[in-house]
Amino acid sequence: MLITNGPLLTFDPSRPFFNPGAVRIEAGVIAGAGDADALGPKSGEEVLDAGGRLILPGLIDAHAHLYSALARGMALKDEPPETFVQILERLWWRLDRVLDLEDVRLSALVGLIGYVRNGTTTVIDHHASPSAIEGSLDVIAGAFGEAGLRGVLCYEVTDRNGEAGVKAGIEENVRFLKRVQDERDGRLGGLFGLHAPLTLSDETLRACLEAGRSLGADVGFHVHVSEHEPEVADSLERYGKRPLQRLRDAGVLGRNSIAAHCIHADEGDLAALRETETIAVHNPQSNMNNAVGCAAIRRWTGIQAGLGTDGMTQDMYAAAMTAYLLQKHEAGDPRVAWDEVRDLLTAGNPAIASRFLGCDVGILREGAAGDVVVSDYRPPTPLSADNFWGHLLYGGAGLQARTVVVGGRVVMRDRELQGIDEEEIFTRERERAARLWERF
Repeated sequence: MLITNGPLLTFDPSRPFFNPGAVRIEAGVIAGAGDADALGPKSGEEVLDAGGRLILPGLIDAHAHLYSALARGMALKDEPPETFVQILERLWWRLDRVLDLEDVRLSALVGLIGYVRNGTTTVIDHHASPSAIEGSLDVIAGAFGEAGLRGVLCYEVTDRNGEAGVKAGIEENVRFLKRVQDERDGRLGGLFGLHAPLTLSDETLRACLEAGRSLGADVGFHVHVSEHEPEVADSLERYGKRPLQRLRDAGVLGRNSIAAHCIHADEGDLAALRETETIAVHNPQSNMNNAVGCAAIRRWTGIQAGLGTDGMTQDMYAAAMTAYLLQKHEAGDPRVAWDEVRDLLTAGNPAIASRFLGCDVGILREGAAGDVVVSDYRPPTPLSADNFWGHLLYGGAGLQARTVVVGGRVVMRDRELQGIDEEEIFTRERERAARLWERF
C-alpha cells in the first residue's frame, strides 16, 4: 500500500517533513517514508491519494477510560459534588459498579470510533467494572479488534469493593497479562492496573506487586497518583509518606509503570520519578474539569512524560491545545509550554506506547508500525518542518481524520468506517445507556 500526494509529517526528528510525501506499508510495517517522487507506486500496489491533505502518524492517548462514554449526558442523583472525592463517589464509582460486560463492550466501541475519527490509533486504557471483572479486559480487547486499533489495557485494583474485588481484580490483570505475553502481536499490550494510593492498603499493594512480579520483572503498573491535595494529606497522615514516595517504597514505580496526573508532586516526588524512570502522564482537560490543579510539566525535565485525555474526549489535538493554554494561564506567561506540549504529543506518547506494544508506533519511519492518518487538514499557509507544530496546535482541534490505516489495514476510508456498523453500535449504546442510568 502506498499513501501519497500530501505534505508528510513523520514525527521522526531526523527526517521530519516532506512535501509532497509518501508512505509505503508492506506486511503491516512501514517500508519507506519520504519524498513522493522517490516512492512511486509499484505494479499492482494499492495507492491511497491524499489529495493534498496532511499525512501523519496515528496519534496516541497515554491515559484513557473508555467506560466513561456511558456517562455522557447522564444526570447525577445527588447534590453537585464539591470535592474530587465526591466526584468519584457520586459519579464514577456509582457508574462503574452498574456496568455489565455488554456495557463495557459498547462503551469501548463508542470511544474507539471517536478515536478513529480523530486520528488516534493507539489507546492506553485504565478500566473498572467491579460487578463484571472477570473477562472484562478480553471484552475490551475484542472491541479494539473490531475497530482495528491498538490498545494497552489493565484493570484497576482497589480496596473500595472489598477483598473479593481485590482478588478478582488481581486475577483479571494476571490472566490478561499472560495472554499478552503469549500473543506478542503488537496489537495489544498490558499493564497491571491500580486505582490510586488513596484506595489501596499496603497489604493490597504487596499482593499486587507479588502477582505482577510473578509474571516477570518487566511488568509495569498503571496508577493514578497525586491527583488532588487531600490525597497527599491522607497519605502523610496514614502512612507518613507522600503518595509517590509510598509507591516508590512499595516497588510500584519503574520504567514500565505509568503514574497518571502527578499534579501535586513536589521536587522529591519528581526525583523519584526520574530515578525510577517512571512514566508521568498529564491529563489537562480532566484536571480542569475536576478543579484539582495544574501539573507543573515545565518541571518534568528528565521524566518520560506523555499526554492523556482521562476519558474526557477522544481528540488528542484538543487535549494538546488545552495543555498548552492551561500552562500559559497558570504561569501568567504567554511564552511557556510550546516545546513541552509538542514533545508530550509527538515524542513522549510514541515512546511510551512503543514500550508496551513491542514495536515502534506513532512515528513514520522504516520498520515502524504502519499506522497512518490522512487528515482533512489542508494547510492554508506554508507548512514546513520548522512550523508544523503551529499548524497542528492551532489547526488540528476539531478536524476529523479522513482515512485511517492501522498496521496496513484501512479502518476508515473517506470518513466511512470499515468492517464496523457505527449506526448499530450507537443505537444499541443509547438503549443500554438508558437502562444503565436507571440502575445508576
